[in-house]
This record gives sequence, C-alpha cells and structure tokens, in this order.
Amino acid sequence: MKSIVILLIGVITFTSCNLNSKKPNLIAQNQTQSTLEESIKRGHLIYNDMCITCHLPNGKGIPEVFPPLADSDYLRDNQTESIKAVKNGLSGKIIVNDTTYSSTMAPLGLSDQEVADVINYINNSWGNKIDNFVTTEKVSEL
Repeated sequence: MKSIVILLIGVITFTSCNLNSKKPNLIAQNQTQSTLEESIKRGHLIYNDMCITCHLPNGKGIPEVFPPLADSDYLRDNQTESIKAVKNGLSGKIIVNDTTYSSTMAPLGLSDQEVADVINYINNSWGNKIDNFVTTEKVSEL
C-alpha cells in the first residue's frame, strides 16, 4: 500500500511539473495564432477608447483638423508611417487625400499588440481593404 501511494504521488508530481513546463509554449502558440478577425475585434475596442474623438465613428475625421482614416490614401500608401504614428505619435505636415493636415497626434501609450490591433481594425473598416496583417513583431521592429 505504501509503495502505491508513493508511486501515485510520484506520477502526480511528474505530471504536474510536465504540464507547467508546457504552459509557456501553449501561451506562445495561442498568441501567434491570433487571427485577423480577433485582432480586428480587439482593435475596434481600442479605436472606440482612443481614436474615435478625433477620427470619429465613421473614420472620416474632421476636415483640415484631423485626417480621415476611411478611404485614406496616406494610410493606404504609408503603412509603416501610419503604424509609427499610432505607436509614437505624429507631428508635422502630412497630406491626406489632397488636404494638408498639421495637427499633432500625441503618443497614445499603446502596447505593440494594441497598435497592431487598432491598425488591423482601421485597415479593414469603412470600406478600407488594405491587405496588410500587422503583427506585434512588425510593430516592435519599428
């Protein structure tokens, strides 16, 4: 009886240690398997919290004050600069759909994952069809 209990404790200990060592790998796999649809859903929430005041619910912005994100040639043609703007803020003149904007966008303090998610949301909203799945790794490289 004593040896069965010792054997059972050994099996439970080994199994639980083995499971704990695999958890980080499972978490990493889940993070890398994040789909575009999931990212867009998270990005929608972030947009509603951080971006909607200036760029409005329809993404059209405020003419000559805050640039549009809907049907934006700047966003479409300058993905890297757009990602950097969300991550680090933006100041200086930019031209969007033939209109000059010179407002300052302060850094929003978003994580790389949040930046990727909100860009994926913007790239796929209001008729935008920008085929560029932005990942956390891509944001961190910038």
